[in-house]
Amino acid sequence: MALIDTLESAWYGNGRVPWWAPPLAVLYGGVVRLRRGLYRTGVLRSVRLPAPVVVIGNISVGGTGKTPLTIAVVAALRARGYRPGVVSRGYGGSQREALLLGEAPDPAQVGDEPCLIRASGVPVAVGRDRPAAARLLLDAGCDVLIADDGLQHYRLARDVEICVIDGTRRFGNRRLLPAGPLREPLSRLQRVDLRVCNGGVAEAGEYTMQLRGGDAIALDDGRTQALASFGGQRVHAVAAIGNPQRFFDSLRAAGIEVIEHAFPDHHGFVPADLDFADGLPLLMTDKDAVKCRRFAQPQWWRVPVQADLPQAFYEALGGRLEGLRRETRSPAT
Repeated sequence: MALIDTLESAWYGNGRVPWWAPPLAVLYGGVVRLRRGLYRTGVLRSVRLPAPVVVIGNISVGGTGKTPLTIAVVAALRARGYRPGVVSRGYGGSQREALLLGEAPDPAQVGDEPCLIRASGVPVAVGRDRPAAARLLLDAGCDVLIADDGLQHYRLARDVEICVIDGTRRFGNRRLLPAGPLREPLSRLQRVDLRVCNGGVAEAGEYTMQLRGGDAIALDDGRTQALASFGGQRVHAVAAIGNPQRFFDSLRAAGIEVIEHAFPDHHGFVPADLDFADGLPLLMTDKDAVKCRRFAQPQWWRVPVQADLPQAFYEALGGRLEGLRRETRSPAT
């Protein structure tokens, strides 16, 4: 955690970049260019599947809001008559082989984000071999595939790329890992189809996304309580996400006095992690709640959020998919 804090201070604040980071960034950039070049020239081959593939990802490390956007896109596509499914690597889980998730998946096996997405009712498949996992969704009747956090996974050929941008932190010092937060150079943005700005102020060509909450839901019995009802109270706030500060700030914006507990992204919780022994309410993200339900205590609450985007975004995405459908439709005879 100390190293992460040092790097993030250098990426997004006034901290100094460690001396060893710039040489590694040069090496990393060379690997990124080589790998993309190998796919572009056909030395490494992408797998093309018989259904449109929409990739949702980012070019910077940390949480940008990909999972709420994925859930929102799934709902919008269903409303348009599609049968979407989500493919994920299952980061943080032990599952290696392709697997179609059941009704009650284990986050320790398949990862926390796939469990959260599956809870929305959409088919989800995980696996290190993303094309193999995607084929399971096709066999399950899906006609459009959403690749969650797949922007840099070129083995699965894609038709539409959506890049999510943290509107508050943007791209920090705009340097490649580990000297900066970028997975790929900023020039990569010119090749994506749609850019979504989560919070902050959207720049030209970006669609604004806001994460909306309102209610807290008890982990033990599912009762609902308005988030505003915690206003003026001290609470423990737990977050094991890419950008925990966003969650803490959202609670403070509701007038809540927050005791922060930030954990590494995808942290596998055990009861001792949350044994604060003072009787105060505990609020956590939906992503963390899927890992804590089995040992949940009274006064533990999850705070769901929904992605709010302009209709123009969904029209643009729908237009691209309709164009693909027309291109692949057999000509009349």
